[in-house]
Formats: sequence, C-alpha cells, structure tokens
Amino acid sequence: MTSPTDPTRVVSGLAIMAVAMLVVPIIDAIAKIMSAEMSPIQISWSRFAITLVALAPFVVIRGGWRALKPPQFGLHMLRGAGIAGATVFFFGALASMPMADVAAIFFVEPLILTLFSTIFLGERIGWRRILAVAIGFAGAMIVIRPSFAEVGATALLPICAAICFAGYMTLTKILSGTTDSWTMQTMAGISGTVLLGVVLLFADMTGATQAVMPTREQFTLLACIAAVAIACHTAIIFALRRVEAGLIAPLQYLEIIGATFYGFLFFGDFPDMMTWLGIAIIVGSGLFVFHRQRVTT
Repeated sequence: MTSPTDPTRVVSGLAIMAVAMLVVPIIDAIAKIMSAEMSPIQISWSRFAITLVALAPFVVIRGGWRALKPPQFGLHMLRGAGIAGATVFFFGALASMPMADVAAIFFVEPLILTLFSTIFLGERIGWRRILAVAIGFAGAMIVIRPSFAEVGATALLPICAAICFAGYMTLTKILSGTTDSWTMQTMAGISGTVLLGVVLLFADMTGATQAVMPTREQFTLLACIAAVAIACHTAIIFALRRVEAGLIAPLQYLEIIGATFYGFLFFGDFPDMMTWLGIAIIVGSGLFVFHRQRVTT
C-alpha cells in the first residue's frame, strides 16, 4: 500500500490536477460558441440539469434517498446557489469578452476566498496576505480596464462570478466534513437546477431573455459541457486524495493557459501585453497567498 507521501502518488495527483485544469476551459469555449444562439442562463441551467440527471441515480444507489437530504440542507442549497451564480456570470462574460480575459479576472477568486475565510471561518491572515490581495485586485483592474471600455459593465461579471465561487468554496469547506463529495455535487445540481429554472422561467416570461428548444447538435454540446464538468470535478477529487490541497492549489492557474489556448484556437483571441501584465500580477499574488498559507499552517 502506498502512503500519502509516496512520490508516485504525489506525481500522479499533480498530473491529474494539471490535466483537469487544462481541459476544463473546454466548457468555456463551448459556452462561448453557444452564446450566439442561447442565453447564458439557459446554458447554465442545462449544465446543472444534465449533471443532476447523471449523478442523482448514482448517489441514491450508494446512499439511498436519505443521501438527497443531508445534514445542513439549507447550506447545501445556498452552496448550490453560489456555483449557479458563478456559472451564469462567467458564461455571461464569455458572450462578449475573450476567454483569457474572463479567466484572468475570475482568478481573483482565491484572493476573495482568503477574505471570506477570515470573515466567515475565523481564519487569521497577516498584513502580507492582505497586501497580496490588494495587489491582486490591482492586477484585475489592469485586465478589466480595456474590456470595460469596449463592453461596459459586462467586464465586471467575472468579478461577480469570483465572489459567488468564493462563497461556494467557503461553504464547501464548512460542509465537506459532514457530506461526501458525490452527494455535495448532486446537491449543488439540485439547487442550481431549481434556482436557475425559476430564473429562466421568469426571464422568459418578462422577455428579458428567450428560452429555446435545443436542436440535436445543441443538446450534444450541452451534454459535453456537463460531461467535462463531471469529469474535471471528479479528477480534482482524485487529485486531492493524493496530494495536499496547499500543494495542488497553484496548479489551478493552468486554467488561464488553457483558456488562452482555446480562445486563440477557436476565436483568434490573444491577450495583449497589458493583459499579460495583469495576469502576471494576479497569478503572482495568488501564489504568494498560497505560500503564506503553507508557511503559517
């Protein structure tokens, strides 16, 4: 039997996480392609609905119907609302912004999570991490500036997505000790499906957006979004079982590389020098925060 510190186990965990982070932007590329024909709300709802249909039977078989009503049910629903909001805001930004820009701005999320951990979880942070958070937000402003001039307030949607996702991750920390990961994914699917279903229905009734019946090709793409999401979340679970979170967390910045690659491949978008400067500041600040967390724990 291998130990948690076995080099082969660690390397395999890091490799799994790296592949997942490079693959997950495929979701964003598909969502951006589909945004020309379908609203971000409907794309997001479909992602959660398909995921729920795929995971719920598996969870019920494993734990019975009680698995769909875990302890702290209300917090699970709030957690699902967080990931649902993050998805809608992120997909909404993708409709009119380059993938790399959206991903870069979104990655102030670890910095926001640091603040949320202090406010809601009572974790202490020193002045160095507070300064790193401020510098990271300055980097985000560098990336936002040209996008704001072109698309207006839409450029702020990745920040909204980051705030929602940081809330989702904070609740994940709170709930992970009482609920297994498969049930947590399913509960997020239930919450996201119900919440976004209500929003989609209201938006369609008021004319704010129009729901459409997916064609066979569109349904295939929506299924691909759900499949990649399930695969990548599962891969992250397996990676975290092999490597401690503090060591594996910096690899999430590989998602920016993946977003840049797919953005150039499918849409011909490539960040300019000022955007790369902002990305470097955001990533540098995030890596410093991860480093300080490892040093102080």
